[in-house]
Amino acid sequence: MAKSPPSFKTHGRITRSDIENGLFEEMISESEKKGHFKRLPEVDRDRSRLDLLSTLPKDRDIWLFAYGSLIWSPMIEFIEKRKVRLFGYHRKFCMWTKLGRGSPDHPGLILALEPGGSTKGIAFRISRKNVEKELKLVWDREMIGGSYVPRVVKLQVIDDNKTEYVDAIAFIMNRDHENYTGKLTIEEEVNAIHGAKGPLGKCEDYLFNTVKHLDELGLSDNKLLNLANRIREKKNLFI
Repeated sequence: MAKSPPSFKTHGRITRSDIENGLFEEMISESEKKGHFKRLPEVDRDRSRLDLLSTLPKDRDIWLFAYGSLIWSPMIEFIEKRKVRLFGYHRKFCMWTKLGRGSPDHPGLILALEPGGSTKGIAFRISRKNVEKELKLVWDREMIGGSYVPRVVKLQVIDDNKTEYVDAIAFIMNRDHENYTGKLTIEEEVNAIHGAKGPLGKCEDYLFNTVKHLDELGLSDNKLLNLANRIREKKNLFI
């Protein structure tokens, strides 16, 4: 008898233990066998991580840019976090998901970075002594499907008193990947997110959590807020 995909009890998020004990990888592997997901092999994920790290100084801490679920579920051990802005990219629901917060019958959407504009988020500083361990966890979470292109970007620290910049790792949408949506209208985004759900929960909760935490941090994203309001309005129509 085929083994059933593992059940996540993470309240809508992936936990550190889910990755460390192989539960997340197992879920992905089961979905891959059914043709619902194409997994990036661990050896390729490791190569991607090490290639990027080879471009950074080895004797310094590493910054990681969070603009979506990493804000409210970072999972990693960090020694500092700062509010930052990334110029040249904006967050956008431009990645299909048929597994985490969607299904083959009703794919959901995940945030990624697209060229143009700017994005406010959080930068997490990882101690240089923990870089290998912590970033492997991040890669095994974010790069499991190869939908992102990891890059080093320059972030402006949001501080009223001075202008400061830090180099950080960010995950940019891989526009050549099959999960890239291309340009969607807001109506298409609403219809995709509303009602989509998977092992990690409802797609709309991913959106609502991101909006909530950005607001609490004073980093509100009006486009995401508008999208969330449109989905709440749509939900009321069906009550």
